Amino acid sequence: MTLDEAAPVAPAPRRRAAGDPVKTLLHRHRALCERAVDPLEIAAGLEAQGITDRTAARFRHRDVFSLAEELYARTPRGDEPAAPRADGPSDARALRGFGYALLPGALALGAAASGMPYAGPVAVAVTVAALVWPVRPGQAAARFPYATGRFPYTALLLAAAAVGWAVHRHGTPLGVGLALAAAPGHLVGAVFAARARSRLAGSRALEDFADRARPLLITAALAFTAAAAGSAAIAGTPLTVAVPLAVLLFLARLLLTHGAPRGSVAVALALALVPAPQAVPAAAAVLLVHAVLVLSRASAHARP
Repeated sequence: MTLDEAAPVAPAPRRRAAGDPVKTLLHRHRALCERAVDPLEIAAGLEAQGITDRTAARFRHRDVFSLAEELYARTPRGDEPAAPRADGPSDARALRGFGYALLPGALALGAAASGMPYAGPVAVAVTVAALVWPVRPGQAAARFPYATGRFPYTALLLAAAAVGWAVHRHGTPLGVGLALAAAPGHLVGAVFAARARSRLAGSRALEDFADRARPLLITAALAFTAAAAGSAAIAGTPLTVAVPLAVLLFLARLLLTHGAPRGSVAVALALALVPAPQAVPAAAAVLLVHAVLVLSRASAHARP
C-alpha cells in the first residue's frame, strides 16, 4: 500500500479561539450592560454576581472597573445615549425625607408629654416604621436590583418584638429616645451613602473601594452612636440600654436601605430578644461586623 493510499489522518482538534474573551461575558450580562448608565453600575452588578478583580484578569483586564468600562463601551445603545440619572435626590426631596425622619421623635415625644396611656406602644410603632421606611414593598426591586429578598416582613416583626419588649421592661422614655434617634439616623445614613458613592467613583479596584468604605462606615456608626446618646439623654432613659438598641436599629436600617440580605438582619434582631443583659450589645456588634463586610462592596452602592 502506497503512502497515498494510507488511511486519512483525523484532523487535529481545533483550539477555541481566544481572540475576544469579553464577547461571551457581554452576551451573558447583556441586560445589565444595556440598563447601566455608567461603567460603575456595571462594575457593581458584576461584583454582585461574583466577578472579582482576579476573575477580570482572565478577561485581560487588571480589575473589574476596567472590564466594566469595556463592557459599557461595547454595549449597543441605539442612536440616543441613555439619559444620565442624578447622583442624589433633589434639595426638595432631601428636605422632605428629613422631615419624615423627624416625625417619629415628634409623635413619641408629644404622646409622652401629653400623658397618653398608650405612649409606649406609640413610640414602638413609630420607631419600627422609621426602621423600614426606606424599603417600601413596591420600590424594593426597582431601587435595589442586586439585592436578595423582598420587603423584610420578618425583620419588621422581629424589630417590633425587640423594641416592644425593651420598652415594656424599661419604660416609655426608652421608646421616646429610640424615636428621637430616627432623625439623626436618617441624616447619617444619607451622608454615608453620598460619600460612599463619591469614593466609588474615585476607585480603580474593588479592594481600593473596600479600603475606603470601611473607615467611612465606622465613622458613620460612631457619629450615630453619639447622636443616639444625645437622644437618650433628652428622653431621660439610661444610655446603656438605649444606645446599643438604637445602634442595632440604625445598622439594620442601613443594611436594608442598601439592599443587604434580610436574613442576617433578622438573625441579629432575634439575638436582641434573648433575655440577657449583653444580648443587645452583642447583636449590635455582630451586625456591625456584617455591615462592614457588606457595605464595603461596590454592589451595595449601585445607583438606584
